[in-house]
Amino acid sequence: MSKEKALSIALIIIAFVFTIYFGFSNYQEKKQLQKDKAELFGKIEQLEQNIAKNNKIIAQREQEKAQDAMSIKQLQEQMKDALKNNQCANDFMPSNISDWMRSGKN
Repeated sequence: MSKEKALSIALIIIAFVFTIYFGFSNYQEKKQLQKDKAELFGKIEQLEQNIAKNNKIIAQREQEKAQDAMSIKQLQEQMKDALKNNQCANDFMPSNISDWMRSGKN
């Protein structure tokens, strides 16, 4: 066997070994990427569920806030109706006395 033939065979073997090495390396990287991708999709799904849950809570709080505003308005109207024919409620009171009464300092 000539040196050239032996060198060609050696180069072919080296190329084959590198091909197998890089192929196996790529296969392992692909498996790791698939695992990472699945993990990320799981986290995204969990975040989407948290967002949906938080949106429901926000909507519920907004509804409660609107109901509270309506209740306050109704109570104000009831108080206004109750006081409209009350002589004492319709009498003028000096501002310093009303301020003193509002502050609650006796």
